[in-house]
Amino acid sequence: LAPLQEIRMFARSLRALARPVAAAAKSGAAPCRPMASTVAPAVQSSTVSDLSSNYREKHNDVIASGDPSRRAFTYFITGGARFVYASLGRLAVLKFVSSMNASADVLALASVEVDISNMEPGQMVTIKWRGKPVFVKNRTEKEIEAANAVDMGSLRDPQTDGERVQNPSFLVALGVCTHLGCVPLGNAGDFEGGYFCPCHGSHYDSSARIRKGPAPLNLEIPPYKFIEDDSKLLIG
Repeated sequence: LAPLQEIRMFARSLRALARPVAAAAKSGAAPCRPMASTVAPAVQSSTVSDLSSNYREKHNDVIASGDPSRRAFTYFITGGARFVYASLGRLAVLKFVSSMNASADVLALASVEVDISNMEPGQMVTIKWRGKPVFVKNRTEKEIEAANAVDMGSLRDPQTDGERVQNPSFLVALGVCTHLGCVPLGNAGDFEGGYFCPCHGSHYDSSARIRKGPAPLNLEIPPYKFIEDDSKLLIG
């Protein structure tokens, strides 16, 4: 029975403690003591104004930089700098483009005139064009006939004489052997009115076509035209 009595006494104690809480709930009163307010007091407007005035005084130079009276100067400096940069870029581009153009001495050698009005049949002259020798020959009738009589099947680099000349009387060819770039001799070799390269024994006929030796191709024909009533050649 002792344990049962102890349980009853504990229940009575709980009821006694619950009565004040229930009474307070019915009356609407807070059962607990209200806590102190944690909201900080508002700062007075005069204090904020004083702080703003102090900031302006200490940072007056920074604030003044945004003054409209100084914007024109700022715009002028910025625009001037951009103009200078653009001018320098333009000069750099112009110099780069001009460096790619041919120099004056190269342009002077780009073309050359040859007076052929006083050349006799069989005569050959050698002129310099773009640093290379050019053979200009006034061919005889016999040399012309020999060039036209060649069988195309016997040629290593087949070309008719008519494909290599504009005027049958005059042959214009680069004096550079197509084997290793040597300079052949005119009016020499195994073919009448032809050319011979003594370096490795290449023989060309009167139309400057390869006929014997190690050279693989005919002598090159440079660009040219007759001017001033066919009294001059313009090569290049």
